[in-house]
Amino acid sequence: MSAAAARPPERARPLEAVRALRALVANPDDTAQVFRVIRALSGRSFEGVLRRTQADPLGARILAERRSLHPLLADRDRLRALPEGSLGREYARFMDAEQISANGLVEASRADAPEDEHRLGPEAAVLGERLRDMHDLWHVVTGYGRDLIGEAALLSFTYAQTRNRGIGAVVAVALYKLWRAGATDAVALIRGAWRRGRAAAFLPAADWEALLELPLDDVRGRLRVGPVPHYEQIRSPSAPAAAA
Repeated sequence: MSAAAARPPERARPLEAVRALRALVANPDDTAQVFRVIRALSGRSFEGVLRRTQADPLGARILAERRSLHPLLADRDRLRALPEGSLGREYARFMDAEQISANGLVEASRADAPEDEHRLGPEAAVLGERLRDMHDLWHVVTGYGRDLIGEAALLSFTYAQTRNRGIGAVVAVALYKLWRAGATDAVALIRGAWRRGRAAAFLPAADWEALLELPLDDVRGRLRVGPVPHYEQIRSPSAPAAAA
């Protein structure tokens, strides 16, 4: 019996999730609160993603090789040297424009991190770190920006891929706020993102190391993410404007 199968379900912590959601509503740029909501409500969704990745031949090999995406994504100079139009170069351009780094998600994910976060074994630890580091790659591949609407859309896409209830809770709050504000186009975009996530290939098991060197359009085709949507970005007052 695997560690994931033997382990009892993670207890939901709704009060902790509510506090984190309130903090996130007050400051949409506080990424650490997203991780707190996810940890408080995720249950056994991560184990499901782990099992699915282990069942995928390529995903199983990636986990067995203990691959880490972070060193590659943190080497911005190497990414900028990749061919024009490649995923890696477009990722570097995206990170430059947004004035962020691969280390940002690492720091945010460590806030209030549980001491036993690697309790499911080394492959789970590898997958958890890869999922964290994939987030901004998914921004580039899906075409959703780091604005308020784009982040909610990408989380909706991610929820369809992972079925993490914590992610679903963040998306539900965003949808409610947008619906109350009458932002019907944004609501439709976020719902469409869920459908894109359902139709796409299983991105957690993708060979991102190899994909970085391929043309972005080819990557989108291989991963079946569908056409990139066009929408009007809305940024929070505290968020830095993306560089041209």
